[in-house]
Amino acid sequence: MIEWWQIGLLFITGLVAGFVDTLAGGGGLLTLPVLLAVCPDAKFALGTNKLQASFGSTSATVHFARAGALKVRDCVRACALAFAGSLAGSLLVQQIDSHRLKEIVPFLLLGVALFVWLRPQLGERDIHPRMPRVRFDFTCALGIGFYDGLIGPGTGTFLALAFMLGLGFNLAKATANAKALNCASNLASLIVFLYVKKIWFVAGFSMGAGQWLGARLASRMVLTRGTKFIRPVFLTMVLLVTLKVIWNAWLRPAV
Repeated sequence: MIEWWQIGLLFITGLVAGFVDTLAGGGGLLTLPVLLAVCPDAKFALGTNKLQASFGSTSATVHFARAGALKVRDCVRACALAFAGSLAGSLLVQQIDSHRLKEIVPFLLLGVALFVWLRPQLGERDIHPRMPRVRFDFTCALGIGFYDGLIGPGTGTFLALAFMLGLGFNLAKATANAKALNCASNLASLIVFLYVKKIWFVAGFSMGAGQWLGARLASRMVLTRGTKFIRPVFLTMVLLVTLKVIWNAWLRPAV
């Protein structure tokens, strides 16, 4: 059973997380602790988190596509590969201990934060791509999709940076495309959790409704305010995700 006040809490958390996650990633910093507090066990919290996150990423992707910021035809292959990569990663993580891999993630995220901070012009406008689209899809989209299914934290950040560096997209355009690929990887991971029956649907749909609305509001702001608005939020969320991953992988006392 779930109390009425918990439904309200889940909706509001999803609303804020959907807004933040669409702008810069890292919405799981808000949603997962709340789900861990209300769900019967941690595995259900993880599965439910993927369900609600799928609402936000789908909402943002639809809005970006309708607004013309995302060319669906150009990212179909990338989304398919991100889906396949995430599905493989989600299946593999059921068989292995990924704790050691998670210890590496903070260093990668710190590297991203420093790189973006030291290059203030990065993402202000489109630049010449550094690799062909086909190579990008089969390396970055597939690889980061696999990472999302296997480990997860910082996926949106890595995708946005990949689009800026690999294909030369500005930050707003990179954010829109990253959300489409993240939508695909979320759905693949969700399929795995549905298969193992580790989802609490009432909590997931309650939070997902907030995610849908929050992501829609944020996607509008991405299009109207652009890079100067996204950049500080992006850096802040990268640092917060980094600190959270450091705590989980290195500092949290063993239970």
